[in-house]
Amino acid sequence: MTVITLLTDFGTADYFVGAMKGAILSVNPRAVITDITHEVPPQDIDSAAFMLLGAYKTFPPGTIHVAVVDPGVGSARRPIIVKAGKQFFVGPDNGIFTYIYEREPKHQTFHVTAEKYFRKPTSTTFHGRDVFAPVAAALSNGVKVEAFGPKISDEVRLENSLVPEVKDGRVKGRIIQIDRFGNCITNITRDLLGGEGARLVVKGKTIRKFQDFYADESGRRNELFAIWGSAGFLEISVAGDSAADKLGAKIGDRITVTGLQNLQD
Repeated sequence: MTVITLLTDFGTADYFVGAMKGAILSVNPRAVITDITHEVPPQDIDSAAFMLLGAYKTFPPGTIHVAVVDPGVGSARRPIIVKAGKQFFVGPDNGIFTYIYEREPKHQTFHVTAEKYFRKPTSTTFHGRDVFAPVAAALSNGVKVEAFGPKISDEVRLENSLVPEVKDGRVKGRIIQIDRFGNCITNITRDLLGGEGARLVVKGKTIRKFQDFYADESGRRNELFAIWGSAGFLEISVAGDSAADKLGAKIGDRITVTGLQNLQD
């Protein structure tokens, strides 16, 4: 039994998610389907890319991830399958797998052109049900990835890389996600912040305090602090409140880290 995950911006109020699961089970009744989330902000490809990045490594080898945040549905954008890290990723070629490409540089990408695997008739507005779900199901049935179409190397990628800039003794990163608690998740990883004395500057505010957990009693009420989050990235938080609201921050805002020792450009 193969695990198939679903990640979309469909929400759960409509029939969309259920229809995708029905399309999968119609092709492979033994598939194990699990939801990563269906609460990606509508058409927010950047947010979807991060959520997929945060979840995929917790799944076993052979897992097939179907990610559908697809503003270009019905257009000339390509349906693709990505083989990476002993897993598969199925979805639109619109940048949603950018962070997977960066984390798994040995990945292979295939343009899905074999329409015999699509659900018929194929809607121009619901490729989640009619293209990506049945393709994932066929893949879970043992169809080789090469059977779906040719290998490509010109995948669409998000404008901003997951990797921060290191220059002149500074790390220049950005906020890549704001979670429902208002924590600002950056693209800065622990390997860049070895040593003492790091200072974070974001939205004109300087943050010097690092905490080990959110409710650390050493912190002052309403004080912004940095913390290493579960996805392995540096987060900006405030106990019992929203750091994003306190900062007036949004996804894409820049963050600079200074005061680092022995930093290599």
